[in-house]
Amino acid sequence: MTENGRSPGSEPWHPEDPLYGDQGWGGQQAEAGQTPYGGQPQQQYPQQHGTQQQQYPQQYGTQQDPYQQQYGNQQDPYQQQYDEQQRQYDEQQRQYEEQQRRQYEQQQQQQYNQQQYNGGWDTGQYSAMPYGTAGADTYGGQQPGYGSPQEADYYATPEAYPPPQPPGRRQAEPEPAPTEWEAEAPQEETHPFFTGEDGGDDDGEDDNDPGESRRGGELRGKTKTKKKNRNGCACLVVSLVLAGGLGGVGYFGYQFWQGQFGAPEDYSGAGSGTAQVEIPKGAGLGEIGNILKEAGVVKSAGAFVSAANGNPKGKTIQDGVYLLKKEMSGVSAFEMMLNPISRDNLIIPEGKRNIWVYEQIDKRLKIKAGTTKKAAEANAKKLGLPAWADDNKDIKDPLEGFLFPASYPVAKGMKPEAVLQKMVARANQEFTKKDIQGQAAKLGLKSPLQVLTVASLVQAEGKYQHDFDKVSRVVYNRLKPNNAETVGRLEFDSTINYIKGDSKLDLGAVDELRKINDPYNTYDIKGLPPGPIANPGLAAVNSALHPAAGPWYYFVSITEDRTLFAVTNAEHERNRKKYEEEQEKQDQ
Repeated sequence: MTENGRSPGSEPWHPEDPLYGDQGWGGQQAEAGQTPYGGQPQQQYPQQHGTQQQQYPQQYGTQQDPYQQQYGNQQDPYQQQYDEQQRQYDEQQRQYEEQQRRQYEQQQQQQYNQQQYNGGWDTGQYSAMPYGTAGADTYGGQQPGYGSPQEADYYATPEAYPPPQPPGRRQAEPEPAPTEWEAEAPQEETHPFFTGEDGGDDDGEDDNDPGESRRGGELRGKTKTKKKNRNGCACLVVSLVLAGGLGGVGYFGYQFWQGQFGAPEDYSGAGSGTAQVEIPKGAGLGEIGNILKEAGVVKSAGAFVSAANGNPKGKTIQDGVYLLKKEMSGVSAFEMMLNPISRDNLIIPEGKRNIWVYEQIDKRLKIKAGTTKKAAEANAKKLGLPAWADDNKDIKDPLEGFLFPASYPVAKGMKPEAVLQKMVARANQEFTKKDIQGQAAKLGLKSPLQVLTVASLVQAEGKYQHDFDKVSRVVYNRLKPNNAETVGRLEFDSTINYIKGDSKLDLGAVDELRKINDPYNTYDIKGLPPGPIANPGLAAVNSALHPAAGPWYYFVSITEDRTLFAVTNAEHERNRKKYEEEQEKQDQ
């Protein structure tokens, strides 16, 4: 056979001829940029090949080479195919330019950088000539093709449509751009942390390892199990950290819940030892609970509050000083405070004189006898007396009548001035409520202090409270200028006892009593004494402000339930005899 002719066998043409065997892509085609005959122009088969022409007169004769007849002056069919593909690509490119331009350019550029188009048929020889380089004209220079210097390469730019590949190297067509509703749909998670793949090259493996190849954007070859294992360990560590964090949050949350809604801490039992606490006036349960906790009585304020709220008498705790025990349960502490025995307050009874109050404060504070009396004399003007107090130079004690009868917290360690100040403050509070200052003139009195003096006399002379209103009327009747029975004198034994600091009932003859030279001696002076002779309670103050109506000038208490009132002295003497008879019966 000739070098470029046919062989006498059944297979026409050279195996590298495009028409050899399957004339389509079923056979091996020459790749772009290289001619099918080693770069030489395709030879024609004229009549000068006599031997061959005679041997195959019907096949050749005087005809042109069938290859030449097939193509003749027509454009290269491959060129037509490529032009059509180019037009399709241009149309497609215009439609999806806004959505796919950047992504498509990066994908095409990566494919061109990683792969080169190898020329030649499947003969084991590959050309390294890339697209865009000048190559031999496949068709003897008659038609400009790709690789021809006469025409720009259609595949040299990143935007170019990929050249056709042999069947063994064809790649999958790029997926069409997603529609608007597909683009808004949630995408599948592809992060290496969730997929188990490592995006980095941590283990030093080369991305260009021959054992791995990329086709259609998918990774083929060996799997990186080591990276997946490391990612698995990372997931485990992160899970443990998250679990530990949640556990910590849960613990502190439980502690907060316990503090807000759980059962409060509490001791058990009735406690032991002693603890003295002072509860201020107006203190709520929460404040009382905190005071008890600070004193070591209860373990938490909540324990006491819980016990008080669970008892119908929960809001009846009074102010004052209480003697309790250490480490008591909330219930035990609350029940003990309800018992009057536990209150360690200094209680000032109604009608007590200041001298008695001073002595009791000394005893409660465990200080030297007479200390409180000296403190009262030295600090009387600093203890909060009202402006209308101490308005007479003959007043024996300016605090008399202002140490209001009530219960006061007096605990060891307090100063006597502080105790007296509390009592005066309470008196001002109560007297202001009664409007003593405004009622004085209506009663025909010169000052509010005289109202308080009348109240002290009612408290001292009226043996029983149910008689206070009538006793008050006797005082006002005797103070009248037209009083013919006593001529303006009160003649109360209580004033003599105040002078002597005594509490006797039978003081002797009236003539002897009038000889006592003292501004508080109502047997001698007319009208009211200079100031109160005791500390009256609210009942006596009310009676002094609202005396009963009646003509009485005298009264005498025969028994506890019976007081006899009289208008004249003769009637009063008869009542006195009844009193003496009753006393004889009691003595027998």
